[in-house]
Amino acid sequence: MKLSRIATFVAASLPAVLFAAVVLMAFAPPALAQMPDLSSLVPSGDASAAGRIIQIAALLTVLSVAPGLLIMVTSFTRLIIALSFLRSGLGLQSTPANIVLTTLALFMTFYIMAPTFDRAWQGGVVPLIENRITEQQAYSEITEPFREFMLSQVRSKDLRLFADLAEVNFPRPPQNGQTAPGQTPAAAASPGGEAAVEEVELRVLIPAFLISELRRGFEIGFLIALPFLVIDMIVATLVMSMGMMMMPPTVIALPFKVLFFILIDGWNLLTSGLVRSFF
Repeated sequence: MKLSRIATFVAASLPAVLFAAVVLMAFAPPALAQMPDLSSLVPSGDASAAGRIIQIAALLTVLSVAPGLLIMVTSFTRLIIALSFLRSGLGLQSTPANIVLTTLALFMTFYIMAPTFDRAWQGGVVPLIENRITEQQAYSEITEPFREFMLSQVRSKDLRLFADLAEVNFPRPPQNGQTAPGQTPAAAASPGGEAAVEEVELRVLIPAFLISELRRGFEIGFLIALPFLVIDMIVATLVMSMGMMMMPPTVIALPFKVLFFILIDGWNLLTSGLVRSFF
C-alpha cells in the first residue's frame, strides 16, 4: 500500500516539477545561461589568456623539479658527497641513515646559500609579488645571485669545456658587448677575460658547476677516507701477524675508527671545514 501511494504521488507531482523547470529556464537572466569568459579567470597581463595558461603550466613544471634545481645550483652536491664518503670510510652501511645525512646537508646548504637566497628573494620574488616588475625581469633578478655564486666556485677548465660544446652545437652570432667569434664565453668569463657575468649562459654554467662540485667533493672524500684506510691497514697487519686468518679485519677496525672519529670531534671538524670551503 505504501509503495502504491508513493508511486501515485510521484506521478501526480512530476508534471508540476517539469512545468516549474521550464518556467525558470525561460525567465532566467541571460548572464546565468552564458559561459564565463576565459580571460576573466586568468590574471591580467600583457599576454593573452592562452599565453597566461602556458605560463602557469610552465611555472607548475618548474616547481615540480625544484628539488633538482636545488641540487644543481647550490652547495648541496659537494656536501652530500663528502658525508657519503665519511660513512663509507667508517665502514657503516646504514648509520647515519640517508635521511639524517640529507637533512644535515640541507641545513648546511641553507647556511652557505643564505646570502644568495636573500638576494634572490628581495631582488626578484618580492617585487614580482608586488607587481613592480615583470616575469622576465624577475627571472633575471632571481638567477643573477645564483649565477655569481656558481661563477665563484666553478673551475675555468670545466667552464671552458661546456662553453666549447655549446659553441659547437648551438653557435650564435656575436653581438655588441658579447664575446668575439674567436673567444668562447668561458674564456671571456675566465680570470684573464673582462666579460660581464651575464655573458655566461646557464646552459653552460650549471653543468660546469656540477662537475666542479663533483671533483671537489671527491677530493674532500679522499682526505676523509685516508685516515680510516690507515687504521684498516694497521688492523689488518696485526690480525695477519697474529695468525687470525678467519677474522675479518674490518670487524676489529670498526670500533677503533669510530673511537678515532669521536676523539678528534669529527662532526665538528667536518661540518666547519665543509662550510668554510665555500668562503
